[in-house]
Amino acid sequence: MSPDPSLPPPADPGFAERTRASFARQGLMATLGAELLAVEPGRVSIGLSHREALSQQHGFLHAGALAAALDSAAGYAAATLMPADAGVLTIEFKVNLLAPAAGPRFRCDAVVVKAGRTITVAEAEAWQLGDDGRPPRRVATLTATVMTVTGREGVRA
Repeated sequence: MSPDPSLPPPADPGFAERTRASFARQGLMATLGAELLAVEPGRVSIGLSHREALSQQHGFLHAGALAAALDSAAGYAAATLMPADAGVLTIEFKVNLLAPAAGPRFRCDAVVVKAGRTITVAEAEAWQLGDDGRPPRRVATLTATVMTVTGREGVRA
């Protein structure tokens, strides 16, 4: 995934700190045990480990848990380019599940492909990371449309 080279620079020089602080307030990401791995302009990576509490009936990571991490990565990638007083809300996303997510760890990488004043499009990929030396395996992709929110009490990154 390559970002659009015409992406604007971050509107907020403190975007990384703001993104990390916002992620730390996300209850669902804490419940999933997700961690923010990287924050760059227009790019975010989130890590997630497989555990029984997040599995579906066959023992794979539940698609809902994976979709939530992908959605957060895409939303935060968009938020890195927003002004300090703006928040983002996902208005739609599509997930493609490419392979069973067996784990033991996953990395969700997101990148902004088109940044707009009010609507941004981001893409994310979930990679299965093994402890056996095998290369990472892409297990899911997501395309998200994210809305910039300003002037709304309680909605800030």
